Amino acid sequence: MRVLATYRVGIIGTGKKPVKPGPQGYGMAHHHAAAYQALPSCEIVACADINLENARAFQELFGVPRVYTDYREMLAKESLDIVSVCTWPALHEEMVVAAAEAGVRAVHCEKPMAHTWGGAKRMVAACQKSGTLLTFNHQRRFGAPYRRAKELLDQGAIGQLQRVEFGAGNLYDYGSHSVDLCNYFNGERAARWVIAQIDYRRENLVFGAHNENQAYALWEYENGVFGVASTGAGAGLVGCHNRLVGSEGTIEIGPQGRGGERLPVLRIRRAGDRSWEAVDCGGEGLHGPNYIERAIADVVRALGDGRPSELSGENALKATEIIFACWESARRRGRVDLPLDVDDNPLEEMVRSGALQPAREEATA
Repeated sequence: MRVLATYRVGIIGTGKKPVKPGPQGYGMAHHHAAAYQALPSCEIVACADINLENARAFQELFGVPRVYTDYREMLAKESLDIVSVCTWPALHEEMVVAAAEAGVRAVHCEKPMAHTWGGAKRMVAACQKSGTLLTFNHQRRFGAPYRRAKELLDQGAIGQLQRVEFGAGNLYDYGSHSVDLCNYFNGERAARWVIAQIDYRRENLVFGAHNENQAYALWEYENGVFGVASTGAGAGLVGCHNRLVGSEGTIEIGPQGRGGERLPVLRIRRAGDRSWEAVDCGGEGLHGPNYIERAIADVVRALGDGRPSELSGENALKATEIIFACWESARRRGRVDLPLDVDDNPLEEMVRSGALQPAREEATA
């Protein structure tokens, strides 16, 4: 006999069933739904999407009782405990705030956090006011390569942490994970300042949001650890997804080989050694498997026992501040001291004002 679920779950933004991975190919709600269905304490009771066809397909696939095309109607009628927000970034703020005001106990939102820095802060403030647990899907924190790297760091395997680095496609969309991981490795400390420069000559919209073509960024945390990021054409400069540089060694996650060379997903080189040592991660890679399942299980755990989730809105806010501060540094042409004192999206505003004029790709027949 099936035990009655403890939490009523609703999904906002079902999207299409993911067929081909890529910047526009993920129906993240499908991954969220599978994660909730793996938990006996959760039952998906409703979903909402402005595209009724997508919502109906989602309903059939996951056995969801009720479908809505207006998420506010779903919030008003369903007495939801948990809501997953799986829409594009520009919609996150209004949906998270509406869920908090409707009395939802926990909101798990896709990344990037919000379309503007002010929006990100307002989301966190609204949930703090309502007592809603707000989390963001930075699920890579729960992957074996990242967990094992943090364990080695905390054990003193590379001495005192001095610098965290990453190479990625961009700062905002893909980079949201990367900056979040930098903060994870450095104990969730806040940054003091950021200096960065970007290039945006070709329009690059990911889920409707502008992302730079190339960036180089440097920041310092309050404990003196530095952060470095190189994106786009310069991502290979770092030579791996994430690097931890310590006083007595280096850890690399996702090192990039040359000429088809296969490298371990995690490796360490200790002071005095010329060779790298592979670290066993149990067959897990940079993106999975089962990282989203672990993330959502942690959200549900946090809702149940009251202990914080490391996916908290407060932690996400620290990463988001660094990202927007990078773009603000490019706008000011100088260092940005934190806390960040703007409310907008600096990259978007530079495009709107004509300060940046990225070329649009010609549509093909």
